Amino acid sequence: MLNLKKVAPLSKEYLENLGFKWHTDEDKSPYLADEILEISQKQADRYYEAVNELYDMFVNAAQYVIDNDLFHEIGIPFNLIDIIKDSWENDVHWHLYGRFDLAGGIDGKAIKLIEFNADTPTSLFESAVIQWALLKQNDMDENSQFNGIYDALVENFKRLVTLSDDTSEFDKYYDGWKILFSSIAGNIEDEITTKFLEVAAKEAGFETDFAYVDEVDFSDEDGINFNGQNYEFWFKLIPWESIAVDEGELALILKNIIKNKKAIILNPAYTLLFQSKGILKILWDLYPNHPLLLESSFEPLDDKKMVKKPFLGREGGNVSIINKNGETILEEDGDYANQRFLYQEFYEFNKDKNNNSYQAGVFFAYEGCGLGFRRGGEILGNFAKFVSHYIKD
Repeated sequence: MLNLKKVAPLSKEYLENLGFKWHTDEDKSPYLADEILEISQKQADRYYEAVNELYDMFVNAAQYVIDNDLFHEIGIPFNLIDIIKDSWENDVHWHLYGRFDLAGGIDGKAIKLIEFNADTPTSLFESAVIQWALLKQNDMDENSQFNGIYDALVENFKRLVTLSDDTSEFDKYYDGWKILFSSIAGNIEDEITTKFLEVAAKEAGFETDFAYVDEVDFSDEDGINFNGQNYEFWFKLIPWESIAVDEGELALILKNIIKNKKAIILNPAYTLLFQSKGILKILWDLYPNHPLLLESSFEPLDDKKMVKKPFLGREGGNVSIINKNGETILEEDGDYANQRFLYQEFYEFNKDKNNNSYQAGVFFAYEGCGLGFRRGGEILGNFAKFVSHYIKD
């Protein structure tokens, strides 16, 4: 059974002073749990080791997709293929951060990959800042946590310049390059997440600015401009697939910006290869029966309980659970019904005494760097709660 400890929740006033305004869900229930999950240092280490191994596997799987022209098979929009190839082939297109979603890892339950949110992962601010503050406000050791997210981001921003593990020579190679950070106007969660990343970039040593995406000028020849200033880097908290489908003209301009070496875009377009659930089938083909993987296929699995999910879905939309007989026993609505689907072997999450499921989210910025948990039903959707953790041995 999971070890959960009641804690005093952070007040809404305190949260809003931090900029955290999405503390209450639409049903008026708190988004942040007033319990904290106890794990051991050994369990934290296993999460860290698992995502480091998985990342190397994803890199190999992405290379396999590119080498064998399998973009269509994993649902990549055709107008992003050239951008993906260009970003993949040049190391300057550095992957800044992502989040692995994992089942298991506690109570002796083996860790299994659910998916990799590699492009625009959510829950960054709560994982990096809020759960740290929760320990501090409850007079607990705020360092007793697998949470080096902020420091890892600072170091990874430096690697945009050094392109290596060693960041000590950032100042030697940095040439005044600037990063523009953008989100969509009206989405406070994305805005605060983006501005949090901007703070990390400033600490790394970059000049930065923030603009909503509709305030930014994009040009094939001139690159990315805001208020008369050109930017060598553009961070966008906007999914690549949304740009491809909803902003086809922008996708074409970004393709030319990258080709003309006018700017570098974060996260790179190739992260959509990692993001697509279709790549889980490629991983299974390359690493059959790997202990961190669940069997995955483009066709329903024979005689197995399974999860059916859209290649580029989010927040549990259009995910369903199917029993061995092929009957759908649980299903979520969503906007992704017209996508292609992956079938992944069902694997039960760790549960508490109330039968709530716990999914681990492990952030990755060059290496595993932090952990948070989401709590909800068998399908974790918009109303899943964020659960902090602490390490106790």
